[in-house]
Amino acid sequence: MSERLVILDELRGCKAAALVVDGQLEDLLIDPQTDAPLPGAIYRGVADRPMKGQGGVFVKLPEGSGFLRQTAGIAPGARLLVQVTGPAEPGKAVPVTTRLLFKSRYAIVTPEAPGQNISRRIKDEPLRATLEAIATAAMAGASPSLGLILRSACEMADPEEIADDITAMRELAEAVLADLNGGPELLVEGAGAHETAWRDWADPPPDEVVDAPGAFEERGLLEAIDLLLTPRVDLPGGGHMMIEQTRALLAVDVNTGGDTTPAAGLKANIAVARALPRQLRLRGLGGQVVVDFAPMPKRDRAVLDQVLRAAFKGDGAETSMVGWTVMGLYELVRKRDRLPLSEVLG
Repeated sequence: MSERLVILDELRGCKAAALVVDGQLEDLLIDPQTDAPLPGAIYRGVADRPMKGQGGVFVKLPEGSGFLRQTAGIAPGARLLVQVTGPAEPGKAVPVTTRLLFKSRYAIVTPEAPGQNISRRIKDEPLRATLEAIATAAMAGASPSLGLILRSACEMADPEEIADDITAMRELAEAVLADLNGGPELLVEGAGAHETAWRDWADPPPDEVVDAPGAFEERGLLEAIDLLLTPRVDLPGGGHMMIEQTRALLAVDVNTGGDTTPAAGLKANIAVARALPRQLRLRGLGGQVVVDFAPMPKRDRAVLDQVLRAAFKGDGAETSMVGWTVMGLYELVRKRDRLPLSEVLG
């Protein structure tokens, strides 16, 4: 059983949260030093002009604009409820969606996506039946258009806590959905680092939660965070990869070190495939990613492709594996779900 440690602290004056598994930093959340909306924030916006050729429409927000990748049935001036899906890139509007999710520790209420679902990770049938009964009771009388997902953290939770959580999310969703009158306004704030850690790192339950000033330093995390601000990542066996961001894409270059044999190339490439999701997550990097793997026989590409897909399957961000190019590079696209660490830390 892995040891999971959640650490809540501050970093350079900003709230920060770290997830440490078996002594290794696995995830890192830091509140940005800007007034930009946090992912998950819900706004009442006003549809502005459509962007021809881009398949979307600008939405007026209280401060600035959002960009909605949808135009069907949306006329200029229409009131919309939109949710921030990620950070805005420099000089661009905040990405938003009309598919709202009301998330809590144990439940997710899904407007316009009816039905009740329980996390597949909960296998115990009697428990699933109990959770189904709790959900049905808590959602009694709700609009048929409201759906519910019970998260895997329910497996270890008290039934009364789960019921209270569902009720709170349902009431919040109902209040927001009824609030379409008026101009642009923030209706629900996005979750900060500490709240997100408490909500999303609950499964499996952490062995310890440390909430204290200086905890990052005491646990030796400051050095690990400093390493994330450098492009080089050392690999077992003497190789390394370089992760460098450009305006157009994220470039990853793999080097084997002194050993240039095909066996060393495959070993380094597999190490990179396993480490890359964690490195991108911790560094807050996404978008188009191009990997220049170390030279290896073409017959080994299938093996490497399997390792990559398995590694990214466990990552929280949505990732599309594009595959190999004619030039022998590997392409993938990872959703930007947070600001780059280098930008957050200035």
